[in-house]
Amino acid sequence: MARYTGPQCRLCRAEGTKLFLKGERCYSDKCAISKKRQAPGKAMRMRVGKKSDYAVQLREKQKMKRIYCLLEKQFKNTFFKATKLPGKTGENLFMLLERRLDNVVYRMRFACSRKQARQLVSHGHVLVNGKRVNIPSYLLKPNDRVEISEKGKKLLSVKESLKEYTRSGVAPWLEVNPDAMVGTFKAIPRRSDLTDMMDIKEQLIVELYSK
Repeated sequence: MARYTGPQCRLCRAEGTKLFLKGERCYSDKCAISKKRQAPGKAMRMRVGKKSDYAVQLREKQKMKRIYCLLEKQFKNTFFKATKLPGKTGENLFMLLERRLDNVVYRMRFACSRKQARQLVSHGHVLVNGKRVNIPSYLLKPNDRVEISEKGKKLLSVKESLKEYTRSGVAPWLEVNPDAMVGTFKAIPRRSDLTDMMDIKEQLIVELYSK
């Protein structure tokens, strides 16, 4: 499966904002956004003037795509699935991304980043309703049970990640037993529930793909 293997911090610098791709590092003084204000690359630093509508829409799409750690083809396929669902396409896009198994593993605090969550799933350390699932894009349904395998429970990275649960808990549409490393995807979140995504303007992405 294709994946981005370059520096994660470079993506944050390109968007000019924290995408929280490296877990604890993003909250520390080591964060690249805190150290380097400019976007990477000489050409990008030399750009001046007002951005075109297309440039604004493109940057919004890139930001959302990178937050959820998807490549262009994966993101585009998810978008077109969203267009076929009833309701607003932008909100449907968020709902599909939030239902992804790797995203839910991250939000349940079993991993410190979505990239690490994807690795946990790909390596077979995650069970859904008692069955091993190694597909990061697997879409969960309400009341699905997610748990870390017995082998996965021994991983130091999982134990370290769960410390965040004691600090900030989990989203209201999730339920987690940190001691048993088991969680429940209680419901599909609404757009208004995603308070950490309020700076994403999904309508710009809809306009970009509608051209």
